[in-house]
Amino acid sequence: MSPSPETVEVDFVTPRHLAGGGDPAWITVPLHRACGWSYGHDPLMPRVLLSSPDQKVLLRLEPDPAGQWWTLSHVAEPNTPAWYASFGARTPVELISAMTDALTNPAPSADAPSDPFEPLGRIGWSPSSTDNGLASPDGTAYLQRLGSAEEPGAWFVTAALGPDRPVWQARFGEHTPARLVTAFTAALADPKPVLRIDSGRSLPTRNPNIVTRQTTDVRAELLAGALEERVRSLAARKAAPPTSPAPSRQSPATKRRSR
Repeated sequence: MSPSPETVEVDFVTPRHLAGGGDPAWITVPLHRACGWSYGHDPLMPRVLLSSPDQKVLLRLEPDPAGQWWTLSHVAEPNTPAWYASFGARTPVELISAMTDALTNPAPSADAPSDPFEPLGRIGWSPSSTDNGLASPDGTAYLQRLGSAEEPGAWFVTAALGPDRPVWQARFGEHTPARLVTAFTAALADPKPVLRIDSGRSLPTRNPNIVTRQTTDVRAELLAGALEERVRSLAARKAAPPTSPAPSRQSPATKRRSR
């Protein structure tokens, strides 16, 4: 049965790391409207450039079939080396936005978790065959840190459907603050499904043994308002820390059918 004109058919997908990239506006619009990042780009070029109010951080979104689509770079400061993070095209926006939300938080918690391994170990990720790494229970995602305890290196998070079937990779330079990497891995560990429209085109696989889709008709006005709610929630951080979590865009409506 086709949805009514007032509803949109959406899919709620798990695991989230195999849900496809999603809508880039989930990241770029709040950075601009809620966090004051400015944009400057050539309208004839397929890229987006956003810079933080203090001009220390640049976010670049540029289609690159051979490499990373998202790059976040921070300049060096007197007591802090420059650092970067980059993400492949199919990296879910919910994971990237968790990192940018932590980065732009005007009052980060002093006791915020800062061990990127911890959120994944808590949900059953186990040591992988690579050194200093963890693998998801289904073997489709990996976290690894290069280097050694004495000289730690870059972080890599990889989603893949097999040795020759990479899906996306997130890379964090050795000097990327650990709390930001942890924000990313905590979002990766979150078991809640993510929302996708027309997910059949974005999913790296439709294998029901690997990916679960639950199709729901959602009221169009609620779907359109999710981004506005996100912008308001992040903008409110300037005045005071939120007292309760913002409404989640991942809450399925009551009418649901599985695929």
